Amino acid sequence: MRKYHIAAKLLLPLCGLFFFIACTRKATDFRDFLGNTEVQYPGTVSGITLFPGNGRLMIGWKPSPDPSISKYVLFWNNRQDSITINATSHNPTDTVRCLITGLNEYAYTFFLYSYDAAGNRSIVTEIDNAHVYGNIYKSTLHNRLPDAATPYKVRDDGSVTLFFTTPDTINISTSIRYTNAAGVAAVATIAGNQDSVNLPGYKAGQAVTYQSSYIPSKGALDTFYTNSYDTFPDIYKLVACDKSLFQEHDLPNDMGIYQSDTRVSKLWDGSVGPQGYPNIFHSDDNGSNDPLPRTLTFDMGKLYNLGQIEETGRNCCNNPSEFEVWGIADITNAATSLKATDPGWAAEMSSKGWTLLTTAIRGDDGNEAMKFNFIPQAPPARYIRIRVLHTVNNSNSINMSEVTMYSKQ
Repeated sequence: MRKYHIAAKLLLPLCGLFFFIACTRKATDFRDFLGNTEVQYPGTVSGITLFPGNGRLMIGWKPSPDPSISKYVLFWNNRQDSITINATSHNPTDTVRCLITGLNEYAYTFFLYSYDAAGNRSIVTEIDNAHVYGNIYKSTLHNRLPDAATPYKVRDDGSVTLFFTTPDTINISTSIRYTNAAGVAAVATIAGNQDSVNLPGYKAGQAVTYQSSYIPSKGALDTFYTNSYDTFPDIYKLVACDKSLFQEHDLPNDMGIYQSDTRVSKLWDGSVGPQGYPNIFHSDDNGSNDPLPRTLTFDMGKLYNLGQIEETGRNCCNNPSEFEVWGIADITNAATSLKATDPGWAAEMSSKGWTLLTTAIRGDDGNEAMKFNFIPQAPPARYIRIRVLHTVNNSNSINMSEVTMYSKQ
């Protein structure tokens, strides 16, 4: 213990000496290690903003208020590339903008430094996820879709209103090309926040094409267009065909009638709404020999570009719940040999030149008038053949009040 006591007495004066020496060194003595200079860091910037573009990018920032700053330098590509911007303002309310071109489509990281005239540079400001866009982004763009339920409406003054769905990204506008009533090419534009656009004086039957434009984000430098125009669905006005020209035209294996005053011609007698017996078409009741499906055929008297059928059932029963509508321009050699119940009947119809215009399915009691659209761009037809597949009460006897055919104009 005595030895340790003596050692402690000897160490205390030495510690005091070291403390005195340390306290008497100047605050600037570190300059000996820096060539008698201080490390100076110019002020950093603030308020970074990014403006992405097509193969280019603009970066903006608020300048540092440090008056010593003479320039800014941006580095990227692992600091292998850089650009220098002279400092012209030290007002933090101003904005410095730097446009960088010739960039590949990529998400870049940039390093921004402030420099003073002596070459001192600031602490780094790192800018991550700076996106540059190009063909990859463009390939993901699609033209805005027409509204599937109501793509257009033809007005009485000859104009047409087109309806579009809400775009799923930042859509700027959609350019629409059409032909006006004077036969002159015209252009209309619908903005991204609009759902409809009017085409004044549209010339019926002419194609309408459209192309949409987008930006990848708000503030983007460039607008990107889809690769091509799309064609809008056919625009037409539906007009009821002239029933005064309609005639019965039975083909082999068509269904018979219940009695002479319930003929097929009852389907175009102009009645409105569900009718009662005998003011209806009423097929024969020969269900045991002629089960469903069963067919009937008629002649519209001239060629039509058909777009729709409206069918009205009887006011009580035996109404079709599912039926096909077939059309053909010329009945010559168009008769089929197979019964409608045969699995090969549809194939034979097609081989004879008939086109399936629609398969109508009703989910109600079949009484009220209901319209069914035909396939787009259906070939012109004069003769119609209806094949009834099911009735609402599973009867093989078929009743209907009225059928109206609509042509495209």
